[in-house]
Amino acid sequence: MSRLASIYRELRPWLKLLGRRRGRLALGALLMAITAFAGIGLLALSGWFITATALTGMLLAAGVAASLDVYVPGGGIRFFALTRTVARYLERVYNHDSVLRLLADLRGGMFRVLVRLDGQALSKRRASEWLNRLTADIDTLDSLYLRLLAPPLVALLAIAGLTLLIGVFLPWAGALAGGLLLGLWMLLTLGQARLGMAASQRRVASLDRLRSRAIEHVQGLAELSAYTSLAAHRRRLDEHQQALYADQRLLGRRAALGNALVGLGVGVTLLAVLWLASLAYAGGVLSGPLVVMMPLAVLALAETLGLLPSAFTQLGATRAAARRLNALGAAQGAIDDPKQPAALDSATPRLAFEAVSLRYPGALQPALEQVSLCLEAGQRLALLGASGAGKSSLAQLATRLIDPQVGRVTLDDQPLAELALHEVRGCVGLLTQQGELFDDSLAANLRLGAPQASDSQLWQALATVELEVWAQQAQGLATRVGEGGQQLSGGQARRLCLARLLLAEPRIVILDEPFAGLDAALAERIAARLDHWLAGRSLLLLCHQRQGQPLATLGVSDWTQLAAGRVVASKHT
Repeated sequence: MSRLASIYRELRPWLKLLGRRRGRLALGALLMAITAFAGIGLLALSGWFITATALTGMLLAAGVAASLDVYVPGGGIRFFALTRTVARYLERVYNHDSVLRLLADLRGGMFRVLVRLDGQALSKRRASEWLNRLTADIDTLDSLYLRLLAPPLVALLAIAGLTLLIGVFLPWAGALAGGLLLGLWMLLTLGQARLGMAASQRRVASLDRLRSRAIEHVQGLAELSAYTSLAAHRRRLDEHQQALYADQRLLGRRAALGNALVGLGVGVTLLAVLWLASLAYAGGVLSGPLVVMMPLAVLALAETLGLLPSAFTQLGATRAAARRLNALGAAQGAIDDPKQPAALDSATPRLAFEAVSLRYPGALQPALEQVSLCLEAGQRLALLGASGAGKSSLAQLATRLIDPQVGRVTLDDQPLAELALHEVRGCVGLLTQQGELFDDSLAANLRLGAPQASDSQLWQALATVELEVWAQQAQGLATRVGEGGQQLSGGQARRLCLARLLLAEPRIVILDEPFAGLDAALAERIAARLDHWLAGRSLLLLCHQRQGQPLATLGVSDWTQLAAGRVVASKHT
């Protein structure tokens, strides 16, 4: 009972989600039940009719007067056959549509969970693990209704209906059939779940590791080859693969055992009912057609029970996926909107970092330590430092993607934690080194920065970063950029992200190496346009060194240098 209670606790959030569509799911289960009962009726009535026809023919051949109404049972057979065909078709279409709707609900819910997580919470898992949560784990849960809830419930109803059908004519046979089939149902559900629990849970974990390793193997192919680690990494992939195959073979054998139990259990029940019916026939209690009808009705239940073994053998996989998604759903990011947010008064507020310290989970050294920095309204400041000095961490603090463990970040002396997130991120715009582009059109990617922007505004932003001519030669604003911007060069992708930032019209602009990957002449032309656009705005420019014509064109003369997360030098005019 404790194990059943544990399984219920793990599946309860997802059962609640299914409950939102209980009417639709109930109709789907009803269609499954109609299909099952129509199958029982078809085989039972066909057996009765064939036997009755044969016996009537034998009597007539022997010269005995006999008659049989063929129209009513013939019509019944056609009714059950047509009902079974139509109900099965409608059930497949309707239930698969329901499952697709449920998957949309599940994925939407998981995206909402991810959105509320901060950078530190997201950094605890690899990108491949998040991908598995949103795809593989949620896909595993689609079996919760279609395989684990509706089929066993329908099977129970079919067993009850069969017990009543046989019990009307022979109560002892009905009771025996019901008892045997109920025992078989428990073996096919609880028994199969117990047999496959450990292996199916291992399979989910093995599949997660294998997918993560495979993604990393492909993404890091150059580095693995350069450091002669490719063979060792491939061996680990093979080990994960073999472990996965071993569990899949084990689960296949146990599902096959369940299918064999279906045949054996239905066969034993059929023989038991046939034996009791034969005794009743010998005693003159039952007619010949009924003796044939009852075991054939039992045989019809094999199809309904046959859905259970493979589904419940994989219950552990559903349980493991639910447990992992429950942990994700319970995760809480440190970033949240205040209940009573304050308001910003000035058009371009003052941005200040006040003795902030930041350490990422598992890091040996702090990313920032007691950093104090101020960006006045309208000021243009260069933040210098080598990779890992802490520049990007300060940028994430300024947009409240993360919060410091010590100190505070303020806008006009208002702590960011007291301001609404949409106000902070509408005020402070950040161009990161790794800009994200989606497999959509230029227009769709640009409108992420300004959803209401007109086509003319999009073209103007493209012209500012010198992508206008290229776009016109392609397919205009409908040009697809590919997944992650794969259809663009590195410089084009960088400029497209910059154009998106321009459309957002932030009052404080943070640019992280904005001209990386661009030739000097192009960088100088774009810098000249940015200089005009930046009038009245504040600029925090993250770069490695303070020399360079683009910086001079942008009018950046003040600078602060970071090293190992600390301010080591600065110059302010």
